[in-house]
Amino acid sequence: MVIESVRSATAPPPPPPPPAGMVVRPDTLRALVTELLTARGVPEHDAALLADTLVMAELWGHASHGVLRLPWYAARLASGAMAAVTDVETITDSGAVLVLDGHDGIGQVVTRRAVDLGVERARHHGIAGVAVRHSGHFGTAAYFTRVAAEAGCVAILVTNASPAMAPWGGRRKSIGTNPWSIAAPAGRHGVVVMDLANTAVARGKVYLASERGGDIPQGWAADAEGNATTDPAAALAGLILPMAGPKGYVISFMMDVLAGVLTGSAFGPEVVGPYDPDRRSGAGHLLIVIDVAAMSSTTEFASRMEELVDATKSGELASWADEILVPGELEDRSRDANERDGIHLAATTWASLAALAAESGTPLPRTDAPHPPHQTQEVHP
Repeated sequence: MVIESVRSATAPPPPPPPPAGMVVRPDTLRALVTELLTARGVPEHDAALLADTLVMAELWGHASHGVLRLPWYAARLASGAMAAVTDVETITDSGAVLVLDGHDGIGQVVTRRAVDLGVERARHHGIAGVAVRHSGHFGTAAYFTRVAAEAGCVAILVTNASPAMAPWGGRRKSIGTNPWSIAAPAGRHGVVVMDLANTAVARGKVYLASERGGDIPQGWAADAEGNATTDPAAALAGLILPMAGPKGYVISFMMDVLAGVLTGSAFGPEVVGPYDPDRRSGAGHLLIVIDVAAMSSTTEFASRMEELVDATKSGELASWADEILVPGELEDRSRDANERDGIHLAATTWASLAALAAESGTPLPRTDAPHPPHQTQEVHP
């Protein structure tokens, strides 16, 4: 998962810029990814949704959660670990609370169904809870909480992930990054949203550094022996460190209670990551949706949110800061810039898409010259 950024300075250094690759218009990239998925048996509507989640991650500046993951999904579709046709079954329906079974379908498709139901039920009951079992990795959690926030709701989404960190005091990974997101409408400011893993960094950013051939910052990870490392390969074989020491571990543990144990899905070391081509994910999610109108005048809520954002942004600056940002603001700016200038794909990412296209006989679109290196950096908190 990603972290919806709130700082404008002192961020850890990003992975090295990708080697010269391709610049692709967002709509062109969406169309290509959609076609690559439909060629592998995914219904067009579902393929378009999955494509949009990946391209949106690119637009937000989170290439770690973008189209570099498409080969992972393609491999899982080929093995049958992830079903091409997603069948979401309602197991329990008590009105405000639902339990869904994703039957090992596409996590993004399952989660969008949960969001649509959650918003619908929150409209009727004021608040809704949707538990999801037997789903899969869904990309960026903020993609889905933003949908609910744009519909006038506050949304909280929790998921679990394959083991990445050791419990505090342990040396073997057994707990996932277990990301979560909260989003709320914010009047003239649009939507405020956080999306974070409970580790020092989302594991996807380590994969991104590995793909681009660079080191990772100190403090992100340890190797299999528990020693600090800046080598992404050693980090992936070892441990991603928790954020805020034991606090990150404790939060991640409790998120697994919500997303895994409570929902009836896999939990702990039984959850399988999207980079595994052969085993079913077992990931679970828990979504809470609150209709703002059930608790407050929507006009009053919007005014209060605007006041909070304005007061936060107008605070006195630290010596190192250029400005104060609120959660999700940096991603919104990146989206605007990348929609205007196009999405830069690293040469390695473009090569993987070309390989998938060759397998399915899908023509590649025309692309532009590479961006200057300063425009290719990953957004970091």
